[in-house]
Amino acid sequence: MDSVNLPKASRRSFLKKGAAAGSFVAASTLAAPAVLGQAPIVMKMQTSWPASDIWMDFARQYVERVEAMSGGRLKVDLLPAGAVVGAFQVLDACNDGVLDAAHSVPVYWYGKSKAASLFGTGPVFGGSATTMLAWFNAGGGAEFYRELTQDILGLNVVGFLGFPMFAQPFGWFKKEVNTVADIQGFKYRTVGLAADLMQAMGMSVAQLPGGEIVPAMERGVIDAFEFNNPSSDSRFGAQDVAKNYYLSSYHQASESFEFLFNKDFFNDLPPDLQAILRHSVEAASTANTASAMDNYSADLLKLEKDSGVSVRRTSSEILDAQIKAWDKLIGELEADAFMKKVLDSQRAWVERVTYYELMNSPDYALAYNHYFPGKLKL
Repeated sequence: MDSVNLPKASRRSFLKKGAAAGSFVAASTLAAPAVLGQAPIVMKMQTSWPASDIWMDFARQYVERVEAMSGGRLKVDLLPAGAVVGAFQVLDACNDGVLDAAHSVPVYWYGKSKAASLFGTGPVFGGSATTMLAWFNAGGGAEFYRELTQDILGLNVVGFLGFPMFAQPFGWFKKEVNTVADIQGFKYRTVGLAADLMQAMGMSVAQLPGGEIVPAMERGVIDAFEFNNPSSDSRFGAQDVAKNYYLSSYHQASESFEFLFNKDFFNDLPPDLQAILRHSVEAASTANTASAMDNYSADLLKLEKDSGVSVRRTSSEILDAQIKAWDKLIGELEADAFMKKVLDSQRAWVERVTYYELMNSPDYALAYNHYFPGKLKL
């Protein structure tokens, strides 16, 4: 991905002028608190999602929290993919100051560095997305992310991760796929290191943003695909171009949203507004999870009942082949010193944390089958 060829637009002078104007108003209006004399700071934030995608709703949950906690001092102009730049170009736009902020995923700038994929769509050592978001926040991942974006790539951005996504389905197919032989030669849509993984398993891969998937399927550019979840998939019409939906996969099992900011814009904000932008990620993460549980589960049932979609779990043969393909790919990735450092950190975290998680977790399927017998398709 090349840099966005748009003029750079620093907010630094604007914010300083706004602060100066606020001081003048405060000095000349003795009866009113200074904050009332200041115009709100407007943050231009674009997502990587079509306007109709449920992830735009998730981005709005973030915006609502930022605006409420800032008491009106910070307003967010939230825009869908394509409003200013393409879905895969938001990082460049934040770096250049064309955007103040973005709501995306690190894998969308995989073209700059394959290491981007380690912050959401990398190898699955056994940890869930919640496990790996905890690694980002408490296990050293945030510093690795800063090192990659600012030191290695020299980008003028600040970023945080939030909302641990549920493991992404293997995806949509026109016919049943139960063995590795069944998927040979498929033209398949995915992104990031998952593309390397699927190519190693015998598929050819096209990396496309969500809004381009169904048109590509209709034109025959691809003949199978994954995006993320039942709500997003059904909103862009996946059920109209394929009827076999396979849940569970190791290709993207631990992803989170990326909340990106132009570094100059972020650093020029008062400390309390910086804290609001940072900690609203955590607040929205909880809200997003609740909304995802509600919508994803309801939309999965609608796909089955209303659209005639056959919902299955991916076969053990294909899952086992994915793990073995990851093994080979990990060896190649570790030739890069930075990626080896990150992978070593993730392995150590998963070994310790997931040991506790698995040892402590009861068998939820056992209880579910007791109360809802015959429903699980295992």
